[in-house]
Amino acid sequence: MNTNADLLKELRIDRSPGPPPSRRGLWIGIAVALLLVLLLGGWMLLGRERAMQVQTADAVALGGDAAPASVLDASGYVVARRMATVSAKITGRVREVRIEEGMRVEEGQVMATLDPIDADAQRALSASQLSAARSEIARVQAQLAEAEANAGRLDALVGQQLVSRSQYDQAVATRDALRAQLESTRRNAGVASEGLRIADIGVDNTVVRAPFSGVVVAKAAQPGEIVSPLSAGGGFTRTGIGTIVDMDSLEVEVDVGESYIGRVQPKMPVQATLNAYPDWKIPGEVIAIIPTADRGKATVKVRVALKEKDARIVPDMGVTVSFLESAPAAGEAPRAGVRVPAGAVVQREGADMVFVVDGEGRVEQRPVQAGGEAGGQREIASGLAPGETVVVDPPAALAEGARVATAG
Repeated sequence: MNTNADLLKELRIDRSPGPPPSRRGLWIGIAVALLLVLLLGGWMLLGRERAMQVQTADAVALGGDAAPASVLDASGYVVARRMATVSAKITGRVREVRIEEGMRVEEGQVMATLDPIDADAQRALSASQLSAARSEIARVQAQLAEAEANAGRLDALVGQQLVSRSQYDQAVATRDALRAQLESTRRNAGVASEGLRIADIGVDNTVVRAPFSGVVVAKAAQPGEIVSPLSAGGGFTRTGIGTIVDMDSLEVEVDVGESYIGRVQPKMPVQATLNAYPDWKIPGEVIAIIPTADRGKATVKVRVALKEKDARIVPDMGVTVSFLESAPAAGEAPRAGVRVPAGAVVQREGADMVFVVDGEGRVEQRPVQAGGEAGGQREIASGLAPGETVVVDPPAALAEGARVATAG
């Protein structure tokens, strides 16, 4: 095996053409260039000023056509000032019930009837007693007429000495006794007549009538059950026929914390919102502040009248009441200044400041004369005009001339 010859062949230079050049380097260069362009653009974008996202609100003029502000919010329930569970005056078995839930009844309308057997029997007895008393009157009157005639005849005969004096005196005594008996019989007839009247009341008590006009909200008894105003018989005896509510007497009762009751005054305007209809604002006013406090809850009860009557308002509905600022009296000039959310006023450099947004989206730090806070709103006496836009709860980094955008 010629090893030297093989080694010489390996040392020989290869003159054959090589493979075509690769474009991988070209693509790498292009990618590097694009990356540089993107980095440069991002650096330029970051270098520009970015708008800060904030919440804004408009300043509202005090008085005028602006809606009054809420000075206090409280929750309560719709209640009826006129509501009754109607029951029979006597204990008896229900024969008929003529009401259903949701039914409207008028004053005096029959709601139910009880079994009248006992009452009818008592009335029949009283009527018989009255008839007997009247018959007794007729009998005594006849006897009295005879006795008066006898006394008259004997009076003429005793003067002629045709009869003895004792016979005449006996006739007079009999006449006087019958007169007294007639008077007693007449009084007994009067008592029997009163007994019949009471028996008629007993019959009428078997009929249960509505004490006032309203709507039935509960039906408590069924035919065949025993009802009693005294709940005789334990849990098997009903105490009422049904419950009716005068819907015209509906109002709202709210519990106001002791710390805020000073903001509430009688005749104060309010706006009530039912939990079932949150978009329906019902106007009203304060009727009265109950002069007592709940020791356990530290609240005072306030009665509120609703100025709108609607079938959607029913007792025991939950309601939120906003106590509003009182409107200016007739001839009184509206207060000057504006109202903004309380969070728009901040302390900067030891003074009350607001950040006003101009038409180009930049803010102006402006000192204002701020007043009291009520219902999440704060009055601005000077330094801010109605309609200007302010930043609510401005961030600590917000400064004069900064660009802002309204948060969506």
